[in-house]
Amino acid sequence: MDATEFCLSILESGDLAVKLAPAPRDLDVRKHDQRAPTAPPDRPARSASLAMSGGAGRLPRPGQLGDPEARARCIARFAHHELMAVELFAWALLRWPDQPAALKRGWLRVLSEEQEHCRLYVERLGALGFSLADFRHSDYFWKHIPSIGTSSHGIVAFLCAVGLTFEQANLDFTPRYARAFRAVGDAATARVCDLVHAEEIGHVALAATWVRRLTPGDADAAPSDLVAAYEQAIPFPLSAARAKGRPFDLEARRRAGLEASFIEYVRSARSTVQLSNPAGDGVPGGDTRRPPQ
Repeated sequence: MDATEFCLSILESGDLAVKLAPAPRDLDVRKHDQRAPTAPPDRPARSASLAMSGGAGRLPRPGQLGDPEARARCIARFAHHELMAVELFAWALLRWPDQPAALKRGWLRVLSEEQEHCRLYVERLGALGFSLADFRHSDYFWKHIPSIGTSSHGIVAFLCAVGLTFEQANLDFTPRYARAFRAVGDAATARVCDLVHAEEIGHVALAATWVRRLTPGDADAAPSDLVAAYEQAIPFPLSAARAKGRPFDLEARRRAGLEASFIEYVRSARSTVQLSNPAGDGVPGGDTRRPPQ
């Protein structure tokens, strides 16, 4: 099995066990280079129990996790986010097979870690007497694939959307929910959140590194200018307002190697709801107040 076959197995099978099966130890990305580009599907195959819909409802707030059903609903949402991440990195490896081997190896490492995150969340769900089949699953991440795939910024659009938006937001949500799980006595799930948070730092760092390397410099923006690169490449309607939660984890972003200007850019980003309601007259803050659905 080469990288193409491995990624196709993830996207073409609807079975969770196949999607979470580890890559062979001897997987060689150089064979992947020799393949003709493989057009990845716009949507992954899913069994009926994993079928995606337009939305999955509000994520339970930390203060609601004392209720076992709310706790399970939260864990199921996190597990499904990780599953979508597995599929998205498989999609990217198929979409851009001619990228540097170091980036593809990095993506395969991230994909493997996302598989483990999903497995751990699914195990915690089972310990509470639930399964992924008991909940609705949003297609939120996959809704952005058409705009990413057709973007003139190509692979940089993917890195900005997935690594610097979805994964960066998780730097805030995982520690917040880890504390909430501990507060209701669920230390095991809190430890999974801790692991995800620690490894998410590396995922954000990988995205930032390659956005810098793959963004050409010009008179106005050096390749290392993450703010300019992000603003140019992030596909609409995504924005930096989606790249954070509350509280804002400054130290995690520093550990990911994000420069101070980009951190401040994200920290101060305002959602469209906030921009249309600057007085803060009771309208919810929208995408800066909850994880992507």
